[in-house]
Amino acid sequence: MGAPSGRGTAFEVDSAGVSIAGEVEGEAGPSIVLLHGLTATRRYVVHGSRHLPREGFRLVSYDARGHGESAAAPQGAYTYELLADDAAAVVERCGGGGRVIAAGHSMGAHTIAELALRDADRFAGVVLIGPAELGTPPQDDVLAYWDRLADGLEQDGVEGFLAAYDQGLDPAWRDILLRIARQRLGAHRHPEGVVRALREVPRTRPFDGVEELGFLDVPALVVASHDEADSAHPYAVAEAWAEALPQGRLVSEDQGQSPLAWQGGRLSRAIEEFCGSEPVRERLGL
Repeated sequence: MGAPSGRGTAFEVDSAGVSIAGEVEGEAGPSIVLLHGLTATRRYVVHGSRHLPREGFRLVSYDARGHGESAAAPQGAYTYELLADDAAAVVERCGGGGRVIAAGHSMGAHTIAELALRDADRFAGVVLIGPAELGTPPQDDVLAYWDRLADGLEQDGVEGFLAAYDQGLDPAWRDILLRIARQRLGAHRHPEGVVRALREVPRTRPFDGVEELGFLDVPALVVASHDEADSAHPYAVAEAWAEALPQGRLVSEDQGQSPLAWQGGRLSRAIEEFCGSEPVRERLGL
């Protein structure tokens, strides 16, 4: 571990030559490892909520390769296989030696699925927030969308990304979506890494078909969002994950509310409730 950071103790982990930066908050209790989404940082899973450490959990959060304070990886090195290798290195170094709970949003949820399908025994439970991947080949229009965002960021920085992103947003949610995107994009030390991730991650798959999730027999909480505010993470995809997972359970905000995935305090309490369930406690040895 390193010196204390803003809220916890900072660390760096080497993952096959890529330096992964993160922090640990809380000294004891079950470990919860947070994995963020594409273009985000470790601050954007529970959105600054400190509820979980205050309730006795050890919170491990880190920036994915090319994001936040982590190093950029070379071209061609942004696949779910390598993202899962990074997660495994973090769990090995900072997971406390026992089973962990992993909670990830979007790309982070997909990364958890990739890693847990390799070795489910390392997890007491998984929280899969806003999955957007069904394990099928990406469609051309989806890849064109991510390439447009990458081009905007590469050519004109944050403002270029926002201009590319601000197309077809729901007027009711447009201002908050743009504000969040601006905050996220301004937090990266290596924007070129984010550009590579935007181009490469959507072209890889964490599994081949959602049916593969049927082999992931661990307690699983799937957090869905209604499509009006968050069409990038379709409700139907979260439903499909929950149905495919042998121990899957689906939760969401009420229709018309801000997505549960955006509400750090409420999301943290949902994670806490999940961690207190008997199947998770049993796998933790509590």
